[in-house]
Amino acid sequence: MWISRRKALEQGVAAAGLSLLPAIWPNESLAAGPARGGQLIIGQSPEPTLLTSAITVAGPTQVVSGKIFDGLLSYDNNLNPRPQLAQSWAVSPDGLTYTFKLRPGVSWHDGKPFTSADVAFSVLEVWKKYHSRGRATFANVVAVDTPDALTAIWHLSKPAPYILSALASIESQILPKHLYAGTDILTNPRNVAPIGTGPFRFAEWKRGQYIALTRNPNYWDKGKPYLDRVIFRILPDASSAATALETGEIQLVSGVSIAYSDMGRISRLPNVSLFRRNGHYTAGVTGFEFNLDRPYFKDVRVRRAFAHAIDLNALVKTVWYGYGKVATGPVPPSLTQFYTTDVPSYPFDPQKAKQLLDQAGFKPNAQGVRLSITHDPAPVSDAYFRSAEFIRDALGKVGVQVQIRRQDFASFLRRVYTERDFDSIQFPANASPDPAIGAQRLYWSKNFQKGVAFSNGSHYASPEADRLLEAAQTEVDPAKRRALYVAFQKLAMTDLPRIPLIALDEVALSSRSVRAYITDDTGFYGNLASATIAQS
Repeated sequence: MWISRRKALEQGVAAAGLSLLPAIWPNESLAAGPARGGQLIIGQSPEPTLLTSAITVAGPTQVVSGKIFDGLLSYDNNLNPRPQLAQSWAVSPDGLTYTFKLRPGVSWHDGKPFTSADVAFSVLEVWKKYHSRGRATFANVVAVDTPDALTAIWHLSKPAPYILSALASIESQILPKHLYAGTDILTNPRNVAPIGTGPFRFAEWKRGQYIALTRNPNYWDKGKPYLDRVIFRILPDASSAATALETGEIQLVSGVSIAYSDMGRISRLPNVSLFRRNGHYTAGVTGFEFNLDRPYFKDVRVRRAFAHAIDLNALVKTVWYGYGKVATGPVPPSLTQFYTTDVPSYPFDPQKAKQLLDQAGFKPNAQGVRLSITHDPAPVSDAYFRSAEFIRDALGKVGVQVQIRRQDFASFLRRVYTERDFDSIQFPANASPDPAIGAQRLYWSKNFQKGVAFSNGSHYASPEADRLLEAAQTEVDPAKRRALYVAFQKLAMTDLPRIPLIALDEVALSSRSVRAYITDDTGFYGNLASATIAQS
């Protein structure tokens, strides 16, 4: 299978005017300095639906678009902001004015200059309207002044102390105004053939086979990138990734795109390196989310029964092979300044689950079935289907019959967030780098909007949750802000519109010849400007 797919890839890349280089290069002494040239082949599964993350937080899109676009800021491993497209920034004492001085000499891939007009357009016309997280993050930004081409002054109605944490490329992606203004943002053809400012330019997308990027010769960070090409090879499924990495068909793959059952064996190979950490900027919580518009999920006792029926420790161990820890709430433990374990918990207790279902009026029928639902795991990794099977079996033991539905990624998004034709879903959701940016979108009633992916899909509506979240959005005192988020976490775990399952580790596997592919806190989603392939 891989031979035939490689031939197809070679033919497609050749047609694009590129050439396939050897998949693995011999190691090079670090003393020789960064190697220039070469081609990095990344395994990608599933295939993205778009190539700009300005209007989506879908991981497959972010992985690719993070190489094509730069952000205003990047972040070190302690989440401290660093200059990228913005050289400097200042916040007024009252927290209502943010002034960004942009880097001179930056151009879009079509040669047009990058200016403050692009920033203003993206904030007001894209992020605030179409981005599931941005709608909350930038809700208080009411105007953006552009006194000159390299100055953008943001005016806020209320303080938003988290904004400086939200300006990475994958989180808040600036779009070229000259290509988007006056168009339908969601259907603009540049969403699938993007023009960015980053180190790599879009070259070709051969559906089902590969996405090809080429070096940006006019990149603002002179001398970078070092690679000539980046190829995202579309894998048919996560189980294919291990073989592809082992045989040299690909040189790099994230944990999302490889079967967790293969990681241990592959990581022990002499030519493979494992990157693993408890994520920061991209830390997330995988959860089981209810559609609260379904009558049977309106009773919190049913939702709590589901939680008691699932052995989370066994789930982490058997499905995710220990690459993460049991989640205790909507905020991941890596966000230590906000995280708390002082929340309601639902220990594994099938008898308690049955009692709650009895109390809610769901008695077993002659076949022992109390309730039948359809469950839609996000088709982003085989692990989510195996997790769904684990949960199906667990719920079956307390009388809940679960039918698992498989579909492609686009169908999943449409079914859940536009048609709302689902009972329950399971998907990974980044909750970093601040609860106002990551967690709030899933629980804030004002973020329930049809067609906006990875937003408040449960249709949870709690005035108290809204009050806590909105107060925390504007609170500038760190201690008071933490207290508000602690109260929110307690409420979220009391109402339980979403059962937190696991806080996954960030994992990537690569050939040992690939170096410096992670250089900031966005991890695998970073721009690869410093990445090299060691050559002999």
